[in-house]
Amino acid sequence: MAKEESGNQPVIVVKKKSGHEEHHGGAWKVAYADFVTAMMAFFLVMWLVGQSEEVKESVQMYFQDPVGFMKGKGQGALHGGGSPAKSLRPGKADAATILQKEREALLDVGRRIQQSLESMPELTSLMDYIDIEMTPEGLRIQLIDSEDKSSNFFDLGSAHLKPKTSLLLKAISSELGRLPNYIVVEGHTDSKPFTGRDGYSNWELSADRANSARKLMESSGLKSDQVVEVRGYADNLPRLPDNPTDPRNRRVAIIVLNDEAAKRFQEV
Repeated sequence: MAKEESGNQPVIVVKKKSGHEEHHGGAWKVAYADFVTAMMAFFLVMWLVGQSEEVKESVQMYFQDPVGFMKGKGQGALHGGGSPAKSLRPGKADAATILQKEREALLDVGRRIQQSLESMPELTSLMDYIDIEMTPEGLRIQLIDSEDKSSNFFDLGSAHLKPKTSLLLKAISSELGRLPNYIVVEGHTDSKPFTGRDGYSNWELSADRANSARKLMESSGLKSDQVVEVRGYADNLPRLPDNPTDPRNRRVAIIVLNDEAAKRFQEV
């Protein structure tokens, strides 16, 4: 009986695992992840090396102040669609560099417009009455009446554009429409009282002339949201303060706003 009972004992087999499988369980995944990360960093560096200085500056600004960069997104001016670097409260040296670059870019726009207009024989007679200059707001393009009391750009006492004025504004619009900058259009008159229909004064005339220019420019190249303000000043800001009745005070001004001047429209 004792032998039979011992023969019915269960047989227990113990298998020992080798350390080979445990050794290679997940280490290769870590190594592979490190490799992929290194390759991604390498290609990112190679991509950045081939970018423009503006892109490099933007990337640098992002890593210096990511929160400020995102808050300032889209605030730019000459800035292919936005120049976030300009909205990051840079130091004095950086601010001066940015300001100088923006000024040079706007001056270059002014030169291109000047060359474009000079290449059009139809506008030769008007070139002496077109003034392009830099102001604290940005690039200012003025269409100025002559001192012989004739009206160069509009029918006399009217907001109706002359044919050459339409051609001139179309040429200007084709250049300005390529920019992301905001634009303001101003109308000015001399101080002589307007003798037209009842209730119509220099206020209405200056505003209507500016608005006529805006309409033509928006149909000829400007983006629909590019003009942010139309101003009618009547005779309140004469070009020749010592002679407010001079016909040369009558003018329409097109202002390409710089970043600083554009901020008040972006914050609305």
